[in-house]
Amino acid sequence: IELAARLARKLNEMADTLVEVKIGALIMDPNTNSPIVVLKGVDAETVLPIWVGAFEANAIALEIEKIVPQRPMTHDLLRNLIVECGLRPSRVIVTDLLENTFYALIELFNENDELVSMDARPSDAIALALRLDCPIYVQQKVIDLSAASQGDAGASEDEALQPGEEWPDLIG
Repeated sequence: IELAARLARKLNEMADTLVEVKIGALIMDPNTNSPIVVLKGVDAETVLPIWVGAFEANAIALEIEKIVPQRPMTHDLLRNLIVECGLRPSRVIVTDLLENTFYALIELFNENDELVSMDARPSDAIALALRLDCPIYVQQKVIDLSAASQGDAGASEDEALQPGEEWPDLIG
């Protein structure tokens, strides 16, 4: 019970610093040929690029395009498991950025309305959020850390991602 109380306090603290985002684009990094999910603020000019794996990018793209595979993919299976176990989706939160690695939580409510939080990679959490139709949030500190790390990378002003800058919209 003490752990649950501490988690509840932590989630309440986070609520003040959360920025709701949506998927603004799914693009390829021309330098590394790696997929990037670009999250854009719903009510703010926040832009957060997250480099993801090819399989996760494909899972996100399939759901965005509403393409139904012949057999359930891993994220579809997890969605079905969540629904069949009686859990209700609450939200996904990108919670941290440590050593160039993003972290996320998937928050669900059980049949007793108790919060169940699961650690996840943001790419998996985003793919699941799309399938569960739940909102995606990013902690403000993650946005700040990402902006600082992009500045530290030595990119010129033209190459650095600026808030509100237009990304190619490849997802329709």
